Amino acid sequence: MAGGFPDPFAYVHDWEEKLGQSGWWHSFELPGGRTIQGAMALAAQKMRIGQFPIPADLAGKRVLDIGAWDGWFAMEMERRGAEVVAIDSRENPRFYEIRELLGSKVEYRQLSVYELDPNQIGRFDVVLFLGVLYHLKHPLLALERVCSVAKDFVAVESFVLKDRFRPGVAEDQPLMEFYENDELGGQFDNWIAPTVPCLMALCRAAGFARVELNNLHEYGAALNCYRNWPLDEGTGAAPAETKLRILGAFHQDNGGLNFRSSSSDDYVCCQFVADGVQLSVDSVRAEVGGFGARPVFVGKVDGCWQANFKLPPGLSAGWHPVRLCASGAASNSFEIAVDLPCLAGSLEIRSLRDGVDWQPDRISLQNGFVSAWIQGLPPNADLHNVRIYVAGKRQFTTFVGPAGADGARQVNARVMPYTPPGTQPFHVEFGGIRTAPVPVQIVP
Repeated sequence: MAGGFPDPFAYVHDWEEKLGQSGWWHSFELPGGRTIQGAMALAAQKMRIGQFPIPADLAGKRVLDIGAWDGWFAMEMERRGAEVVAIDSRENPRFYEIRELLGSKVEYRQLSVYELDPNQIGRFDVVLFLGVLYHLKHPLLALERVCSVAKDFVAVESFVLKDRFRPGVAEDQPLMEFYENDELGGQFDNWIAPTVPCLMALCRAAGFARVELNNLHEYGAALNCYRNWPLDEGTGAAPAETKLRILGAFHQDNGGLNFRSSSSDDYVCCQFVADGVQLSVDSVRAEVGGFGARPVFVGKVDGCWQANFKLPPGLSAGWHPVRLCASGAASNSFEIAVDLPCLAGSLEIRSLRDGVDWQPDRISLQNGFVSAWIQGLPPNADLHNVRIYVAGKRQFTTFVGPAGADGARQVNARVMPYTPPGTQPFHVEFGGIRTAPVPVQIVP
């Protein structure tokens, strides 16, 4: 390594020498007392899986082994009674061989971690993500995909930077080295090396609600990553003066109700009222659709409490409740839409008024707002996907209300000051459907 640092992958070179002798990376115990001696000792494999709180009895559970290679960890999970799917980006003939020798039924797929999709592969009670992360050019994206297919627990193990820092650079900082070529261990596919705090931060940023360091060993760190908060969270008695009430939950970027499960950058902005509590990112626990979400921001904005957090990866299509918990107090819920299509059969403008003085069929440019009542808008219509046009020019939608007794929904918009005066056409669009235009009188 440059700069006189010790080679952090010295142990790999020893394994590569052994690998050349046997051809196997993992070691196996076979029926009849036979063994396969791979580059990794059986004791080391048992130590690696033993780091994690994985039950000895996995009957009825579903397990995913990512980067399975020869397959020892997948076979061990099957031995414990689990239904196992093993994936690797490169097909390994030895996996088929050991599966035959052990009479295994593990499902084996050639699949990249970036291709993981709960709609295609399902969800798993336990996910093993061991010794893979530092081989990936896009570690955060990979962790998001891993998180998306986990019901709750993921075992993460990765090489980390230890004892090789320049003066003034502390090991407890969230730092990561990037290797453009083969600087790390002489392998072209060793891309990154994070510190332990960085590895934990990456897991939290990917969508895990809780991340715990459970071991630090010769060549890396082992983390327990959970998608849910502890079961006892919020069950204790909250102080009598504690009040927690959500006012609304919206897309951070566009203010709408609609989110995409496949997006890496869909964040929920939750506005709420909280009395009698001290709040921070560590004390507020968010939940969306049954999955925990750790806030990245908690504070007051324009006099109102606000929490921002990542949409949990891998949510199913539909409506999902957003809830908050702080100091033992649980909030009401507010629903958001995930992966719902923008569909409407037909749209009709029922009435139209100035948004300030409520004069019908006219808009004062001095007032600058219009209100219309639209029939046919579905529940997931919001201020981002409902579009208002005056004189053929799009206006800025500011509000989409709930359906009234007649089914019509109020839609408000700011009218641009350059709108030409006189009688102009007014129409509304949603999901590719537009209303018939109605005339509106524009008053300077």
